[in-house]
Amino acid sequence: MATNKYQELVNYTDADLATELQVTERQYQKMQFDNALKGLENPITLREVRRDIARIKTEVRRRELAQFTEAQMASRSKLTNRRRKS
Repeated sequence: MATNKYQELVNYTDADLATELQVTERQYQKMQFDNALKGLENPITLREVRRDIARIKTEVRRRELAQFTEAQMASRSKLTNRRRKS
């Protein structure tokens, strides 16, 4: 089941995703710093922000793969298969 955050990300443009990624990563770094110095009231928010970053990066990658041509996808599949065999 898709989360609300993922459903929001699907509607974003590529530029909005890039901006959201930068803002969220900055927020995460600030939260880590604050947690190290004085502790956070709710440290679970670190996990939530980290997962939001992963959701954004996943959507960016999904869009990159959607733009691949058939030849690029075939090449990618060969690379993936070689990695699995090693």
